[in-house]
Amino acid sequence: MIQPVTVAANLADLVGGTPLVDISVLSPKPEVQIYAKLEGANPTGSVKDRIARFMIDAAEADGRLEPGQTILEPTSGNTGIALAMLGSVRGYPVKVVMPDAVTRERVELLEAFGAEIIYSPGDLGTNGSVQMAERVSAEHPEWFMPYQYENEDNPRAHYESTAPEIIADMPDLDLFVAGLGTGGTLTGVGRRLKEYNPTIRVVAAAPHPGDLVQGLRSLEEGYIPPVFDESVLDGRIVVDSSTSFRLTRELTEKTGVFAGVSSGSVVRAAQIAAQRMTSGKIVCLLADNGWKYLSSGLWTHTYEELEEDVATVLWW
Repeated sequence: MIQPVTVAANLADLVGGTPLVDISVLSPKPEVQIYAKLEGANPTGSVKDRIARFMIDAAEADGRLEPGQTILEPTSGNTGIALAMLGSVRGYPVKVVMPDAVTRERVELLEAFGAEIIYSPGDLGTNGSVQMAERVSAEHPEWFMPYQYENEDNPRAHYESTAPEIIADMPDLDLFVAGLGTGGTLTGVGRRLKEYNPTIRVVAAAPHPGDLVQGLRSLEEGYIPPVFDESVLDGRIVVDSSTSFRLTRELTEKTGVFAGVSSGSVVRAAQIAAQRMTSGKIVCLLADNGWKYLSSGLWTHTYEELEEDVATVLWW
């Protein structure tokens, strides 16, 4: 389990230990409380700091990653930024394959940490980045690709760090909600929570097919990451991008929580889950902070009022 410290030897030692905050003002029922785990409090501002550290630590320990070796990774931005930070701390050149439709802030952060960006077509989303990274990796076998989509240290990071933190801070939670990206967060946290208490339900927030929300993926688009264990889920709630953006903005306006675009999907899924509960506590994981999305205009755009049918409960 990652143990954050007050005086750190380097930035990697500050990964984890993120806070929970009550955002029940957004709950549709006073009997159901909603809490947000703020992963934006990690050093580079996202939950991906956890998996980057676990993947790199494990690769160093078993010799798959040697001093000075180049790291290559497909990413929508956050994992690449986390790896680039670790690369700057530990002396690894980092190259990332990323959709060309991501926000300017993600590009600038990667460049600030010294990473090289290889762009994939934006309309193909992260699936396109995965395909291109596989081709590049085959051309450069001397590079090390942690490959978050297939690396078991991805869900292990959440099993060993994220979930124990949630249990310690909210031992009587009833339901956990997170966005569906690589599936590592849902898999790792879900497994640990259900070992702790089998009655805790786990729900994924996902976009509609073809409706791009940075950091999230639809299972219907063809590629299901091998690290994702769908059996941990009790439900999957599909939220459209416009609703996700509007809820992200509302989250800031009503709670002061400044989180990334996927947080709106997670909060909306938590609201829908709350409507199906008589009482209880929901913990929803907000994967990153909002600084990487300012250029998107998300907080200045005008959004239509939320309709009743913008989200679809696929099972639960």
